[in-house]
Amino acid sequence: MKQERIDASSLELTEKVVSIKRVTKVVKGGRNMRFTALVVVGDGNGHVGAGLGKATEIPEAIRKGKEDATKHLITVALDDNESITHDFTGKFGGASVLLKKAPEGTGVIAGGPARAVIEMAGIKNIRTKSLGSNNKQNVVLATIDGLSQVKTPEEVAKLRGKSVEEILG
Repeated sequence: MKQERIDASSLELTEKVVSIKRVTKVVKGGRNMRFTALVVVGDGNGHVGAGLGKATEIPEAIRKGKEDATKHLITVALDDNESITHDFTGKFGGASVLLKKAPEGTGVIAGGPARAVIEMAGIKNIRTKSLGSNNKQNVVLATIDGLSQVKTPEEVAKLRGKSVEEILG
């Protein structure tokens, strides 16, 4: 995953809470309740990140999740019709998410956790299929992994030592 530092202060980030889980730890005096929030942030213009926040109160967990997500922002390579430049499969843990390039007018065809990431990244036309695990956290991270590894035709041409026209055919 390419994790170059992106200055989050210059971006107008919006957040979306994917899931809130109540976790319990049984201790000598009873049960300790805590909350875990999975938050996705993005600027709708090719920058997206996901984070996990844990706290005793829900708003605090969401705030921590947003903070964590802004630290882990990635840049997504988009083409002219606001889709990804090529098909790719992102993997994380037991989850893998197939990301397919789509023509103008397709819209976002994606399930819940993957949809949150794609909408925050600002992708308007894409088809996805979640394969393997349905764990929300792993699906979100697999989607981010896939989006971070999508390359532009210019990057591919540079890697192969060819011109952009040769790559695009």
